[in-house]
Amino acid sequence: MIPDRRLSATASGHGAAELGDLPEWNLADLYSGMEAPELKRDIARAAQDAVGFETRWKGTLAAEAERGVAGRLGEALQAYEALEELIGRIVSYAGLIYAGNTADPQRAKLYGDIQEKMTDASAHLLFFALELNLIDDAVIESALAADPTFGHYRPWVLDLRKDKPYQLEDRVEQLFHEKSITGRGAWNRLFDETMTDLRFDLGGEELA
Repeated sequence: MIPDRRLSATASGHGAAELGDLPEWNLADLYSGMEAPELKRDIARAAQDAVGFETRWKGTLAAEAERGVAGRLGEALQAYEALEELIGRIVSYAGLIYAGNTADPQRAKLYGDIQEKMTDASAHLLFFALELNLIDDAVIESALAADPTFGHYRPWVLDLRKDKPYQLEDRVEQLFHEKSITGRGAWNRLFDETMTDLRFDLGGEELA
């Protein structure tokens, strides 16, 4: 993504015209626009695939790890990675388009809507890391050695397991996840919008 000089400086506040055109991120590498059909398609696909992933894999990871070379943890992790990348792409676009102009109500609505939908979608993926961390260390190590696909993710798996001592029970982790959109994230958004709305009088000129 490279800056695209399409935003007029006059849109950023009175007295900024002498600055000329200000840069605006060109997000076409992610999506062509806020109303892009591919964005709507990916939002729907993320929600649907997340539910399907949970249905397919929840409660099975320990058994798959025990199966050794016949286990399918590698397949599960590939599907998890693909979903995380899809959700990350959607959320990144929403965050960047909103950051480009936090005073734009259309962008703010898109950002809020996507945050809510992707929080709901990712809630169906939350079990994966929690369940993976409940598997015994020796069993995980054996599965990593037996399944080349799963073994490919060894650094990620070992890093994830460092959180094991601090992992809470599933329902508490789920609660924290669901509250994230109305917790720290909401305060961050309120701060951004408040700062954007501030106006200052300097020498008889209103500045943003």
